Amino acid sequence: MLIAAAPGALLPSGLTSWVITDGKVGDEVHCFGIAAALGLTPHRRLVRPRAPWSWMAPYGPVDWRDAPHRPGSPITKPFPDIAIASGRRTVPYLLALKQASGGRTFTVFSKDPYRGRGAADVITVPAHDALRGDNVIATLTSPHRLTEAGFASARATPDARLATLPEPRIAMILGGPSGRIDITAADADTLAGIATQMVTEGHGLMLTPSRRTPDFVMEKLRAALSDAMRAGRAFLWDGSGANPYGAILALADAIVITGDSVNMIGEAAMSGAPIHVVEATGHHPKVTRFIDGMVAAGAARRWTGRLERFSYEPIDATPTIARGIAERFHAFQAKRSAAA
Repeated sequence: MLIAAAPGALLPSGLTSWVITDGKVGDEVHCFGIAAALGLTPHRRLVRPRAPWSWMAPYGPVDWRDAPHRPGSPITKPFPDIAIASGRRTVPYLLALKQASGGRTFTVFSKDPYRGRGAADVITVPAHDALRGDNVIATLTSPHRLTEAGFASARATPDARLATLPEPRIAMILGGPSGRIDITAADADTLAGIATQMVTEGHGLMLTPSRRTPDFVMEKLRAALSDAMRAGRAFLWDGSGANPYGAILALADAIVITGDSVNMIGEAAMSGAPIHVVEATGHHPKVTRFIDGMVAAGAARRWTGRLERFSYEPIDATPTIARGIAERFHAFQAKRSAAA
């Protein structure tokens, strides 16, 4: 018997769900963003395979101590209706869960699993990845936890730390070393120069780092902005108090962002504010293709030494991804019901 979704809901009520990651923040952002858009309240399942199983992922089996039949396994019974995973170390666990549940668990993987389309019932990838197929949802940007409602609230009741900054307000979003992309001392000088330029031109500056931002970059920026911060013309989040990341994006009239993170640039596109990408030292073909795609979509331009005026419709792939997953889940449910 099919269980129908409530009017306006993407999925039936009462479904159980897991999010499976190895704890990486970027992967959890994807999974919990998808789960929230689907209306799910998932249990968090962390996998920490030991060597050599961690070395073999995504191609090998799960760590034997984590086999589904073993007590204490992160993927032991009762199995969920839906499991959402991301990160190469989770691929063997998602496949093992699918098998152990007798195929009952509907599986979703975010990013290319490097095991082909059979790695999950649905795979969601950014368009710059090559994987395609009937069960693959490809979107320009990646899923995240930001929402239009959250942005509207941040604009209606601005964070007190940001509300008094001069307008127009410029967001500076900083990443850090990632794969083949590095942040060097020269990059730090460039970022400090841009920050100084913003306040010198009379803009209010809102600056937030990520967990990957090197300390020497922050020291350089704090020194460059010390006078502007005392004068109330710049705000630099130092990790104290609530993270204002979403509020900064919501209030930004323009965004300057380092070009190392597909996630961060994609989240910035939720704002509808012009995105200026500062490419750091190094090169990763996938990231370059993604930035090229954002430029082609009219949402971003590479930093040329000044702010540019342009506009675009805010880009948010998360609802699109959620609808695609829900459609496939209903088809999966119908097929299982017909076979019963």
